[in-house]
Amino acid sequence: MKSAMATKAAPVKKAPIRIAVVESDPLRFVGFRALFDNESDFELISASLPDLSALQGIDLVLLGNRNGQNLFDLMATMKATRPDLRIIVTGSGIDEETILKAIASGAKGYVDEAASPTEFVQAIRVVNEGSVWAPRRVLSMFIERVSSSPGRIFPAGRVTFTDREKEVLEMLVAGRSNKEIGSALGIEERTVKAHVAKLMRKVGVQNRIALSVHAITHNLVAAK
Repeated sequence: MKSAMATKAAPVKKAPIRIAVVESDPLRFVGFRALFDNESDFELISASLPDLSALQGIDLVLLGNRNGQNLFDLMATMKATRPDLRIIVTGSGIDEETILKAIASGAKGYVDEAASPTEFVQAIRVVNEGSVWAPRRVLSMFIERVSSSPGRIFPAGRVTFTDREKEVLEMLVAGRSNKEIGSALGIEERTVKAHVAKLMRKVGVQNRIALSVHAITHNLVAAK
C-alpha cells in the first residue's frame, strides 16, 4: 500500500523549455523571469543576436520589438544563423499588418506586452509544440482578406484529402497542437507533423494559420 501511494504521489517532471530572451533593455529579462516564476520547466537565458549562433538546445526565442530597430532585419539575421529557431515577437502597439508580416517572415507568434501571464505562458507552450500563436483580431483580418480574394492566395481547383487528413485538419482548425492531435487520434506526433506538412503542400500554403484559413473559407471542415 505504501509503495502504491508513493508511486502515485511521485511528480511527473516536464521536459524543460529553453527560452532565449533577446531584449535591448536588461530589465525586460528580469521582468520575464518574474513573469514565469511559477513555470518550473521554463529555462530563460538572456541573449544577444551574436549569442544565438553559439547557444545550443534553445527551443524558442522571445524577440522584443523596440523603436529604432527593424524587426524584419533582426528576424532575417536570426534565421540566417539558426533557421530552425521558433520566434515569438513581443512588443506594444504593433499594428495588425506588421504582425501578419512578422508571421509571414518566419515568426511563430506575437504577444503584446500588456498580455496576461497566462497568455504569455500559453503562447510559449503552443509555439513550442509546433503551432502558431496570433491575436484573434489578426486571424480575423486574415480570414476576411482571404475570403474576399481567395483565388489570389490559394490554387484553383478542388483539393482532396484522405479521411485521416480530414481528421487532422479539423483538429488543427480547432486550435489543437500536434501533440494533442496525436494523442486524440492515437498516432505519433511526428506522424501528425507529416500529415500537416502534406496538407500544406496540397493547399499551397506555408504555415498552419493559412492552412486553417483555407479550410474555413472553403468549407473543408464541419461547422462546430
